[in-house]
Amino acid sequence: MLSARVVALVSGSGTNLQALLDAAADPSYKVTIAAVGADRDGTGGLARAEAAGVPGFVVRPKDFADRAAWDRALAGVLDGYRPDFVVSAGFMRILGPEVLARYTVVNTHPALLPAFPGAHAVRDALAYGVRITGATVHFVDEGVDTGPVIDQVAVPVLDGDDAERLHERIKERERELLVRVVRRLATESWSIEGRRVDWRPRRGDAAGTTPGEAGARGTT
Repeated sequence: MLSARVVALVSGSGTNLQALLDAAADPSYKVTIAAVGADRDGTGGLARAEAAGVPGFVVRPKDFADRAAWDRALAGVLDGYRPDFVVSAGFMRILGPEVLARYTVVNTHPALLPAFPGAHAVRDALAYGVRITGATVHFVDEGVDTGPVIDQVAVPVLDGDDAERLHERIKERERELLVRVVRRLATESWSIEGRRVDWRPRRGDAAGTTPGEAGARGTT
């Protein structure tokens, strides 16, 4: 079976990206990080990509007249790397219709969606008083943290937790979850039925089926 080609998008230090780079260094993982993209220059994620010998690119929103033009430009750059799917690994931009129409995109979120969407999920979970929170990997749609859930992991809220301590524990489990989900997307077949992600054995592996052949949202 051929390896899946993945492009990762980052905005910050790239700790989720590093987990993927480390996993992809093992050929048995069946994933190739084809490129790493960022929305600004000088991110830690781009430095991690360079250290791993992975091509990097930057598509800055401020270089375009509007969000739609930026989205079209990003989709065009992604086309050049021919990804089977795209991973938002700490990418702090909302992707638009051009990218989402062409590619399956997955994202991580530091809460058990649909609870606590948005940028302040850890703080909101603490404020609400829940005793269990966690991390979610989900498909990206046109909303914010509203796409179908692929997998989740629970993280207990401990007495004395503040947002920083809780977030660090969530991030550890989030990285593990992301690595597991990306491999599964690369090596198994899936479909989205309503909001449910259904998995099944991939047909044709012995003949060298390319994972995620379509690279588009829907059935693979």
